[in-house]
Amino acid sequence: MNIQSDTLVAEEAVQAAPSVADILKLQREAFLRDQYPSFEERRERLLTLKNALTENREAFKKALDEDFNGRAYTETEIAEFYPILEGIKYQLKHLKRWMKPSKRHVSMMMQPAKARVIYQPLGTVGILVPFNYPLMLSIGPLMTALAAGNRAAVKMSEFTPATSRLLAEVLGKAFPKDLVCVVEGDAQVATEFSSQPWDHLVFTGSTAVGRHVMRAAADNLTPVTLELGGKSPTIIDRDFPLEEAADRICFGKSLNAGQTCIAPDYVLVPREKRDAFVSAYLAAFERMYPRWQENKDYSSIINDRHFARLNGLLKSAGEQGAQAHSVPDANVEAGRKLAPHVLTEVTDDMAVMQEEIFGPLLPVIAYDELEDALEFVRARARPLALYYFSNDKAKQEHVLHQTHSGGVSINDCVMHVAIDDLPFGGIGPSGMGHYHGPEGFKTLSKAKSVLSKGGFNSTKFIYPPYTTALKRFVLKTLLGR
Repeated sequence: MNIQSDTLVAEEAVQAAPSVADILKLQREAFLRDQYPSFEERRERLLTLKNALTENREAFKKALDEDFNGRAYTETEIAEFYPILEGIKYQLKHLKRWMKPSKRHVSMMMQPAKARVIYQPLGTVGILVPFNYPLMLSIGPLMTALAAGNRAAVKMSEFTPATSRLLAEVLGKAFPKDLVCVVEGDAQVATEFSSQPWDHLVFTGSTAVGRHVMRAAADNLTPVTLELGGKSPTIIDRDFPLEEAADRICFGKSLNAGQTCIAPDYVLVPREKRDAFVSAYLAAFERMYPRWQENKDYSSIINDRHFARLNGLLKSAGEQGAQAHSVPDANVEAGRKLAPHVLTEVTDDMAVMQEEIFGPLLPVIAYDELEDALEFVRARARPLALYYFSNDKAKQEHVLHQTHSGGVSINDCVMHVAIDDLPFGGIGPSGMGHYHGPEGFKTLSKAKSVLSKGGFNSTKFIYPPYTTALKRFVLKTLLGR
């Protein structure tokens, strides 16, 4: 092998790679040549996307397993491929109806006339992707961008290099770069990406980084959709079976080892049931993931940096008085797999109660009355998700109306994100905008107002001068005076 020759080839490839600005220019020029793709064109693009992914399904599972150093294949199927394929199916079913102009009312002053709204593609969409679900969180916004008739560039996370390379290769073969392009690179490339004048920018990630993305977009007045996560609370009420709640919460928290933006971040439980919940939760984990250290169904933490961060949260909480409860052999080294730790006696000044955890640590907080739990939630930043366990319909409605969050699951965790017809998005510190359902299509479309008039112009009856008897009569009738 000629190392010097291979190095020169690699350097030439890097030099030949187009910059983010070049990609945007290429896509913008292509969009100007085709500003309103037909339903048939959009349908074909969605089917091409679907086929490209399904044909490389096994390769993607292997790439994700490599990136995480242990990513459960079944979790990749459940949390990546299922929502992607169901989402494309859903969009193909509804796209023709979404594209139809919407008729609107015309007031008497404007008659005879017609008013409608047409949903026009925005143009070029930039998509910034996090590491935790690199397929779902890249293809989800991408499929919506294509359904809305846009062109898109996708900046993948540097923490998932194998998946990023594979996606770049797969989509590079399926689409021309002026329609879909995958961008790889580090944080510097991400900064360059977010500072480009896209027609819309979609970012999924932490609240801290989201602030930087929004500042960069503001310089270009680029509209943004931000999916930011935060500390999603879970409330268990007294009437709901505790073991069943523990099972459902454990599944939502343990999926991808808690590296999920809508994972339960902390649990509020009636004071007299706190210890029973801790035991039920850990028992549920042991049933789901026996011999967790070697269990291929339980995923690893993405990298050493995040593994150290989680252990740091756990250590600092213990030093400040929190009590950690875990499964047997929790301290046994198992690569980057981290055992679940339920934390009691937590306080607000602990980092584990200030930062989004994004891992298998779960603070549990006792409350006396439901209103105490609601007040605890309301006193904090509005989360991306809220989970409430109760069979009391009146209490369910009360919680829905007395809290704010991006979305809610009642008597379940996480799964609302898989409902294609529901919008998904945050509120305030947990984000803004949506890219699921019809709301997602509208987010990545321009709702253009159109007023159409014929040869007869009734508006002339209100043209000045306003001194004639007829015009005074018309104005009096219209203005209700």
